[in-house]
Amino acid sequence: MNTDIEAAGDEEYRMPCAEALLACTMALMTGHVQACCDNHRTLMAQKVASNLAQLAAHPLLSAEFRAMLWNLRTRWQLQLEQSRGQAPAQRDERLWHTTPASVQ
Repeated sequence: MNTDIEAAGDEEYRMPCAEALLACTMALMTGHVQACCDNHRTLMAQKVASNLAQLAAHPLLSAEFRAMLWNLRTRWQLQLEQSRGQAPAQRDERLWHTTPASVQ
């Protein structure tokens, strides 16, 4: 069976924009954990927060998924501010999921 991924090679994939951005963000998260240089870690963390903000605004993703992505972005941003020795930004304590009308 010959798929597009097999034909494209090991490192080249064809996927929708939101999926590609999500894949890139997860790769950056992996790189952030494995990096040995603090400067590189900071730059990767900045890009992760930026990518999560872009994904949180993506119109093809569900509102619930976008809310979860925005929450993740806030956590990455707080981590960046703390690593720079800055006071964390004021947290938004609102619930990002509404209470369900009924339990199934």
